[in-house]
Amino acid sequence: MQPEHIPERTQIVDKAKGAFVGLAVGDALGATCEFMTPQEIKQQYGVHKQIIGKGWLYLKAGQVTDDTEMSMCIGRAIRNSNGWNLGAIAEAFADWMRGRPVDVGSTCARGIRNYILNQSLEVAPSRWSAGNGALMRMLPVALYTLGSEELLAQYVVEQAHLTHNNPLSDVACIFFGRLLHYAMMGASLSQLFIYTDDFVGNYPDFRYSPYPGKSSAFVVETVQTVFHFLFSTTTFEDALIGTVNQGGDADTTGALIGMLAGAVYGEDAIPKRWLKKLDSRVYSEVGELSEYLVDQSPALAINSGD
Repeated sequence: MQPEHIPERTQIVDKAKGAFVGLAVGDALGATCEFMTPQEIKQQYGVHKQIIGKGWLYLKAGQVTDDTEMSMCIGRAIRNSNGWNLGAIAEAFADWMRGRPVDVGSTCARGIRNYILNQSLEVAPSRWSAGNGALMRMLPVALYTLGSEELLAQYVVEQAHLTHNNPLSDVACIFFGRLLHYAMMGASLSQLFIYTDDFVGNYPDFRYSPYPGKSSAFVVETVQTVFHFLFSTTTFEDALIGTVNQGGDADTTGALIGMLAGAVYGEDAIPKRWLKKLDSRVYSEVGELSEYLVDQSPALAINSGD
C-alpha cells in the first residue's frame, strides 16, 4: 500500500509507541494465562483483565517474557550498530540467553546455541520451526523499515532465520510487518481487514473465519487467533482481553494483538491501569526504541526531505 501522503512524524511515532508498548502490555497480561485453557481461565479468573503476573513462570505483576525481551534485543542491536547488523542481533540474543532469562522457547534456544557454537546466522530449513518465535519479535524490524516493503521482507526473514527457517513463519513475519506499516501510515481497521482477506486468500492455511479456536505456538494458530480478535473487536482493550482469555500461548498472542492493535489505535488507547502495572524500565525503553527506530526509517527520511 502506498499512502497518498505520509502522516506527520508525531502521528507515526504515536502509533509506533502504541505498537511496542502494546506488545509489552499484551505479553505481561497474557503470560498469566499461558498454557491454560479458556475453561481454566474462566474458572480461576472469570475474565482475566488485570496485570497480576503469576502464571506458570511465577512472574511479578508487570514483568514481561521473551516476546518483549527479544524484541528489545533487536531494537538495541539496530540502535547500537547505527543500522541493520544481523551479527549484532545474534550477539544480543546470545548475551540475553547467557543471562538466564525467565523464559526462552526451545526453537529459539536451539537457534541461539547454533550461533554461539558455530557463528551461524541461519538455521537449516525445518518443518519443526513453524512456531511463532520469529513472529513475536519482528516489530523493531517493521519500525526500522517503515516506508520500504523490500527492506522489510529482507530483514524480517533474516532475523527469523536465526532461529526459525520455515515458509509459514516467513510469510507470517512479512505480512505482519506489512500490516504494521499500513496501520502506522494511517490505514483503518476496515482497510486492514481487506488486506488480510487478500492474504488469507493467497495463503489459505491462515484462514481464520470461522475461527478454529486454537491458540498454540504453531504460527498458523497464533495468526488465526490474532486476526480473529483484531477484526472482531473495535478497541485495544477488547482485542487484548479476548485474545489472552483464549489461553494457549497467551503471552505471544497477547504480545502480537497488542502490537497490531497498538499500531491501529495508538498509545493513548492502551488502558492506563495496564500502563501503570507494566515494568517501568521496560515501558521507558520500548518508548525510546520506538521513536529511534521510526526516525531512522525510510518513511521519515522521505518526509524530512533527506
